[in-house]
Amino acid sequence: MAPRQAEHLTFTKPRHLIAGGLAAAVVVYLLTRLLYGELPQLPVLAGATLLLIALVDVLLALNMRPRVKRKPGTEPVDGLTAARAVALAKASSLAGAIMAGAWIGLIAYLLPLYGRVEAARADTASAVVGLISSGALIAAGLWLENCLRNPDEPEEPYEDE
Repeated sequence: MAPRQAEHLTFTKPRHLIAGGLAAAVVVYLLTRLLYGELPQLPVLAGATLLLIALVDVLLALNMRPRVKRKPGTEPVDGLTAARAVALAKASSLAGAIMAGAWIGLIAYLLPLYGRVEAARADTASAVVGLISSGALIAAGLWLENCLRNPDEPEEPYEDE
């Protein structure tokens, strides 16, 4: 039996976010084509709930960044706390990418109907708010992850992926 290689956590790759977003866009577009007439109207602020998670990520990044960088007068970050924050950061950016894809899939279906169907106009506004909120969540998650990088390690320690 070969010895196990050390497992490591890598930084979020853009290709993972793009793949999640594209998959969600295709699924939501196809489902919307099948079921749009049966769906209730979307609240304008339906996607804005993602902004709350983005806000948590930003506040956590503002709190953790000086501690990880070992600024004078700050308490060092406990390893378990840092690991949990990294997990939140990675989950946030991926969830934001998936939700952005979902909103893009919805917008792709709605835009051709925009001038002809009143519900499509209202739902397009909701989808745009959701897409902006998703973008904020992606950015906040990636920034939190960046703030939690160990200052003693190189930028990209593992090139094998």
